[in-house]
Amino acid sequence: YELKEKSMTELDKVIRFLRENPAIRVEISGHTDNAGTPAYNLLLSQRRAKSVADYLLAHSVEPSRLTQKGYGADKPLKPNDTEENRQVNRRIEFRVMR
Repeated sequence: YELKEKSMTELDKVIRFLRENPAIRVEISGHTDNAGTPAYNLLLSQRRAKSVADYLLAHSVEPSRLTQKGYGADKPLKPNDTEENRQVNRRIEFRVMR
């Protein structure tokens, strides 16, 4: 859940988008693969979402515009049958809300 440099570059684009669209709110959704226990994955996904929210907040995004939720391994995009697919499932998603 530690942000990488390339993640920060992408998050800076999200910050720019939010500044240009002040009426938009977003849900930050954290996801994991299925390695580990369900409890561990839920906590990890929550930490991922929180680290992204913390970055946005540190760059002057209003707290009222953000919600965060960890989904653990409950919403995979691909089957967790290869390392490549598991990597796809370890992610953050943004859902735009009004």
